[in-house]
Amino acid sequence: MKNHVATRFSGIKESATYAVLELVRELRAQGLPVLDLGGGEPDFATPRHIVAEANLALDEGFTHYSPSRGLPELLTAISRKLAEDNGIEADPAEGVIVTPSAKHALFITLMTLLDPGDELLVPTPSWVSYQSMAHLAGARPVAVPLGADDGFRITRKALEGQLSPRTKALLVNSPNNPTGRTLDAQEARVIADFVQEHELFAVADEIYEKIRYAGAPHLSIAALPGCAERTVTVNGFSKGYAMTGWRLGYAAGPARIMTEMLKVQQHSVGCAGSFVQRGGLAALTGPQEPVAEMAAAYTRRMELITDGLNSLPGVGCARPSGGFYAFPDIRGTGFASSEAFAGWLLREAHVAVMPGTAFGPGGEGHIRLSFATSEAVIEEALGRMAKALATAPRP
Repeated sequence: MKNHVATRFSGIKESATYAVLELVRELRAQGLPVLDLGGGEPDFATPRHIVAEANLALDEGFTHYSPSRGLPELLTAISRKLAEDNGIEADPAEGVIVTPSAKHALFITLMTLLDPGDELLVPTPSWVSYQSMAHLAGARPVAVPLGADDGFRITRKALEGQLSPRTKALLVNSPNNPTGRTLDAQEARVIADFVQEHELFAVADEIYEKIRYAGAPHLSIAALPGCAERTVTVNGFSKGYAMTGWRLGYAAGPARIMTEMLKVQQHSVGCAGSFVQRGGLAALTGPQEPVAEMAAAYTRRMELITDGLNSLPGVGCARPSGGFYAFPDIRGTGFASSEAFAGWLLREAHVAVMPGTAFGPGGEGHIRLSFATSEAVIEEALGRMAKALATAPRP
């Protein structure tokens, strides 16, 4: 029978994170007491003033199409936020697009920048969808493996080692999912010099920007000298404002790129939800205390989980400087692979984690645990892991 599925799907797998989420739901439906440390969803409620504004918009009948680029007042608020927080100048009329999720912002960015056959450099370990998005654009994702022994730092040597005549762009995520690292000044300068010298475009995923620890700074590539005209910055509301289900994000960049990106938006989703955008406006312009409170809670959880992981036999975990993931090294436990360890942990301790291999080269020998859950759940999960590692035979 003739294959009616486009060949571009041949190299794409289902999302590993969604697969774990579905498995957790299935096991819980069977009555198993599974603790989920695999997902990346804040357990906090969306701040009340944001919900109130969206409810008000619904009550007012604000339920129709918005301009494809976004509500003018939200575009202005995003432009102001970028200038004040990130040092990025973005014209609200031409340099910003509001999207239904930061994920969609990334997708339309790659669809706009990449031609079939182009190569996208992706430092790994990295979020599972980057490489699949590049495939969907007809391009070739090229992993830039980073080393755990070097703290997963981005170096000039690593970038140059994967450069080719087909390289078109570099995608950088800070704070990073899964490693929890934030770019330092030296790495940011390496990236800025690299993309300028090789006339590449940079895509900066900054979705975890508001969740940082121990005073770690947030460095935006687009704010560095010479980078504004060759960088698209992607951000959103899901993580910092606990708005995952709202599906609201944005992209900002040079007008010549954003004009073309808007066409992709118009011919795919059209626009982000109108009343959802009203909620986003309230998030940016309203009280920021809830964000600070959530960040403080994440700090306590981060300390709890890293201390607990470092007490387990054969496990070592550096403290993340941003995001809400721990990425411990489990090579000392004796397991053959991170997949074997994650599978064993789910079966024996009913604790769901992500194997490091889901995040590409450099992830083997690690697992990713999310601490976007309560301290009680983290303590219970650590206790189960300690018991399992102390009593169960190694495979």
